[in-house]
Amino acid sequence: MLADTAELARKAAAKREGLGAFNVVLLEFAEAFVDAAEAAGRPIIFQLSQNAIAYHGGRLEPLGKALLDLGASAHVPVGVHLDHAESVDLCHRAVDMGFTSIMYDGSKLPDAENRATTAAVADYAHAAGVSVEAELGEVGGKNGVHNPTARTDPQDAAKFVADTGVDLLAVAVGSSHAMATRDAVLDTGLISRIKAAVPVPLVLHGSSGVPDAGMVDAIHAGMTKINVSTHLNVLYTAEVRRVLAADPAVVDPRKYGKPGNAAVRAEVERLLRLYAGE
Repeated sequence: MLADTAELARKAAAKREGLGAFNVVLLEFAEAFVDAAEAAGRPIIFQLSQNAIAYHGGRLEPLGKALLDLGASAHVPVGVHLDHAESVDLCHRAVDMGFTSIMYDGSKLPDAENRATTAAVADYAHAAGVSVEAELGEVGGKNGVHNPTARTDPQDAAKFVADTGVDLLAVAVGSSHAMATRDAVLDTGLISRIKAAVPVPLVLHGSSGVPDAGMVDAIHAGMTKINVSTHLNVLYTAEVRRVLAADPAVVDPRKYGKPGNAAVRAEVERLLRLYAGE
């Protein structure tokens, strides 16, 4: 069943649980995600990034419609989320298509322009009943918001939410995108301070680099929506390589893709249970 992403996040935040949000690169990933969520009995978020849309020829509709169909037929709540969209037009298209949330990423813009554009995107989305995630830019850290040295100031975060009206806020607390090793150390004290200052659920980008214990601590400190991408890509690719190395004669993508998808499915179920404190 399709569900509002922000509402799922608010419910998870109230219980100090994590809401798993997993990036879809291939349709088979989303099918694995649904199987994992239903096995765990947990809600889940499908994330389709602007980069993934570009990979699929720049067309939102084919994969976007498939995700909405999979989510609607699932036996657990599923949010369908546009991730890291720097294009306002793309945000509007996702809202019009029926996505349950969008992330407008204006973090590369000057601060005032980021706030104004994010607020305008939020107005458009809210008029259609769609929730919005956003993030601060340079205000979140001199080296870029997703540099592991960047840190979000709690009061800056609170003002950004007040200025823009967003429903979820991505913050910089020590993680970084595209980490293939799991050794990032999050600033849980800062997470707690941001949580106390900001009235909306917090989002962690770059969680692939965070070990299990660190993630549990971050959720307990107040982090809610947990975005995962690279970690699953690493697992999928390793399994595909293993299968192809064992049998170089394999040429049918289903023969090596299926074990890769199984590895992704198992890990997503494990993570969903971990985020729920099981």
